[in-house]
Amino acid sequence: MSHSVFEHPYFGVFVLFVLTSVAFTLTLRLQRIISRKMAKKDREKLKLSTYECGPTPNKQQNRISTHFFILALLFILFDIEVIFMIPWAIDFKYFTYIGLGNFVFFEMLSFIAFLVVGFIYAWKKGALSWQSIK
Repeated sequence: MSHSVFEHPYFGVFVLFVLTSVAFTLTLRLQRIISRKMAKKDREKLKLSTYECGPTPNKQQNRISTHFFILALLFILFDIEVIFMIPWAIDFKYFTYIGLGNFVFFEMLSFIAFLVVGFIYAWKKGALSWQSIK
């Protein structure tokens, strides 16, 4: 074997990746050191108080309902599923031309049936209704 590690076609990409990672890490550490040196540390009560008028802000609980999470996941899931249908619709005429039209059509029907089953399951579990959150 007369191949050298330096002759690999992706060796340059690897070197650039390593150098970029090192430069990024050093830049972050340098900016952190500089910002800590330049930041003023004096915290006076007057500076932290509300300006002119208004209620004193209280810290709120930062709780997000998991229902938003589930709804977003369902949206992304069904959105991606519809995106999978676009190439199928574009190539359907070609598959019909080569004689696979019926097979591809029934495959898409089974795919849509699978989506409908998932949608009905999510609907029955109450993932799409706002009032059933408990």
